[in-house]
Amino acid sequence: MSRELDRVRALCLALPEVTERLSHGAPAWFVRGKKTFVMFLADHHGDGRLALWCAAPRGMQEALVAAEPEHYFRPPYVGHRGWIGVQLDTGLDWDAVAGAVEDAYAEVAPTSLVERAARRAP
Repeated sequence: MSRELDRVRALCLALPEVTERLSHGAPAWFVRGKKTFVMFLADHHGDGRLALWCAAPRGMQEALVAAEPEHYFRPPYVGHRGWIGVQLDTGLDWDAVAGAVEDAYAEVAPTSLVERAARRAP
């Protein structure tokens, strides 16, 4: 698990003005210390998943869950708000994980920070 957490942490903390702290006992990342955009959960309430819960653009949750239910799911508590669950232990390509993190950031961060992140991207 620590390898996956380290990779997620690196993705999140590479974005402008992101901080990390525990939220509800799980590592979570915040924009400007206020708005959560990603949470890392390992076997949340015994669900057996190693996963991220990510803010997502409108309609993305339904599309991803329908297309790839082996990799994506509707997470509890935040799923009704459109967040997407991203399984990290099912062979999903890390480029897709990075994309989910970037999309989550873009959903929560102010436009100026999203533009700054885009300028820094390779």
